[in-house]
Amino acid sequence: MRFVAFKKDGKAKLGVRTDAGLVDLSVVDKKLPTDLKELIAMGKGAMAKAGRAANKAPAKAIVKGRVSYLTPIQNPDKIFCIGLNYKDHAAEAGLKIPTYPVVFTRFSTSFVAQGQPLIRPKLSKHFDYEAELVAVIGKKARNIKKADALDYVAGYAVANEGSIRDYQMKSSQWTIGKNFDATGSIGSDFVTADELPAGGKGLNMQCRVNGKVLQDSNTREMIFDTKTLVYEIARAITLMPGDIILTGTPAGVGFVRKPPVFLKDGDTCEIEIQKIGILSNPVKNEK
Repeated sequence: MRFVAFKKDGKAKLGVRTDAGLVDLSVVDKKLPTDLKELIAMGKGAMAKAGRAANKAPAKAIVKGRVSYLTPIQNPDKIFCIGLNYKDHAAEAGLKIPTYPVVFTRFSTSFVAQGQPLIRPKLSKHFDYEAELVAVIGKKARNIKKADALDYVAGYAVANEGSIRDYQMKSSQWTIGKNFDATGSIGSDFVTADELPAGGKGLNMQCRVNGKVLQDSNTREMIFDTKTLVYEIARAITLMPGDIILTGTPAGVGFVRKPPVFLKDGDTCEIEIQKIGILSNPVKNEK
C-alpha cells in the first residue's frame, strides 16, 4: 500500500493511492486516523484495513484537483540519520569505512514535503543534496533480536538529506550543518514494507539536479543494511512507531566534485528510488 499525507481545503488528511486515484480515508471511514503516525501505531491490521477500505472507496472519496503534500510523518518522536553508509561515499570524502554506524539526529523543522521549496540559507552557498532511503518504525523496539529487526519496520519513503557543508565541517559534531530549516525533504509516498524487498534492499537510487544525474547507486551497497541499523539503534534507544531512519547516501555528492556542485536558487532537485517514487523540490534562496 501507498499512503500519502496531504492537505486539502486547509485540513490535514491521509490518503491511499489506488488504481482509481488518491483516496481520502476521511471520506471512506471517519474512524480511521488522518495521521499516518497514529495509523502505524495501531498496527499492520489497521493499515491493511485502511487499504481494503480505499480499494472499495466510492467515487466521492477520490481526491479531485491539486493537493498540498505533507511529509509522511509530520511529528516523529525521533529522526536518525546515518553517515558514511556507502563505501564509495566514504571513499570520495576521504574518510575511513566505519565499523559501527555513524548515527546523528535531525529535527522535523529541517524537512519539507514533496513540491515544497528547499531553502538555501543566507549564511551559506554550500547547500548539498543527498539521496537516501527512509525506514519508518512500526512498533516499539528495544533490545530486539537482529533476526527480527525488520519486523519493526512499517515501510519506506524517499528523502533528500540536504546538508550545509561548511557549517557541517565547523566542528566534529554535524548537528548545525544538518539542521538548517527546510534544507531536507521527505515524501510523498510511504510504501508499506510488504510491497518492497526485505529491508528495502536492491533498489536503484538516483539524485538529479535540473535533470542531470549526480548520484546513481543501489541500496544493496549500504555498509549497514536496514536490519542492522534498526537492531543497533534499538540496543541503545527505544524506537517508537513513526520514528524514522535516513539510511545514508551514496557517492556523487556535491562538495567533493571538482568543481563543487551546490544547490542554488532556481534549481530543481529530484530523488528517485525504484518502486517507491520520485521526490521533487525546487530550490529557493532564504528571504
